[in-house]
Amino acid sequence: MSYTRIQISADSGADEIAPFAMAVHELLGLPVTMRTLNKKGIRIEKGKILDNNYTGPILESVLKENKTMRAIPTSGKYSGIPVIVAPVRNKEGYGIAALGVVDVVGTVDLGLIFGDYPEVVKQVQECVRARVTVP
Repeated sequence: MSYTRIQISADSGADEIAPFAMAVHELLGLPVTMRTLNKKGIRIEKGKILDNNYTGPILESVLKENKTMRAIPTSGKYSGIPVIVAPVRNKEGYGIAALGVVDVVGTVDLGLIFGDYPEVVKQVQECVRARVTVP
């Protein structure tokens, strides 16, 4: 039996990163975006690749800074929606790709859920605010 190898490099295109991004999408059931350092990537929602020439402002920031970011983009397909994007690093630690998902915690209306517990709402909101950065 012969197995195909999946490798991701800074030059991988949308077709090459699609299986990895789709697996993450299937695990989480959330919209997933991914691109590599030198090529645009993909956007997946509801089990389908909607764009195979995709980039977004937070994906690009993560590639530039090589660090995980929780942010609310002010432009792009997910403008106004909290996202989490993490770098995919090579063995030397350089960011060669970025993988993002919608931040489910950031989209929850904490006031509605914990309305009877104002102190819990305050503590959770402070934690969330401390992690969100705007590019």
